[in-house]
Amino acid sequence: MHDETKQLYDCNACVFKSLSCLLLSEDEFEVIRNQSVQVKFTKGETVFKQGGKAGSLIFLHKGIVKYTYEYETGKTYIMTVTKGPKLLGGANLFFKATNIFSIVAVEECEICFIDFDTIKQASMNNPNYLMALCESALNMFQHSIFNFISLAHNQVNGRIANILLYLWDHVYKDSPYEFNLSRKELAEFAACSHENVISTLSRFKKEGLLQLEGKKITICNYDDLKQISKLG
Repeated sequence: MHDETKQLYDCNACVFKSLSCLLLSEDEFEVIRNQSVQVKFTKGETVFKQGGKAGSLIFLHKGIVKYTYEYETGKTYIMTVTKGPKLLGGANLFFKATNIFSIVAVEECEICFIDFDTIKQASMNNPNYLMALCESALNMFQHSIFNFISLAHNQVNGRIANILLYLWDHVYKDSPYEFNLSRKELAEFAACSHENVISTLSRFKKEGLLQLEGKKITICNYDDLKQISKLG
């Protein structure tokens, strides 16, 4: 079960407040804060579920989450992985009242649920605020779109190289890291089999592109891996 706590972190030091108060007064932001709830999620917990009612904007204060989409066949695909601090879930402001994907905690996360109606009320007096929030939340979908392009045009080598580079550049920040994603999840991200992931990682290691130690992956030859991601 997730842990609901009234104050997991100081709102005054929060990126969401900094973004909001560029366009809202302190009093206007206080109304939003009073209608927000901070929640801690453990690894593997669902933050919100595909098909469920969308009632909140989500701010990921700390941690890593994955966006997943489940097909009617039951097969799950990972759209993207992202790290806090970041605003999530803004697509529902433009589309419909149900979640079009799921968000799942990849590691322990601190998340703030921000009431949609309160956001919309604040935006009535300041339409630029809603646009700023949507722009911030939707930026991450660029990576999901690029991944779809990679899936359409690249072979398995290119897909996996592209995902490794994305995680290195945008999630783990250029340092050796231990995957919080399993090999199965990497397969869901690359739209290939579990066996494909294992054999490709082993081949990349033999070619001197990577070092593998348990779940720890270190990119040793960024430029060559980038070339593979381009050429597939």
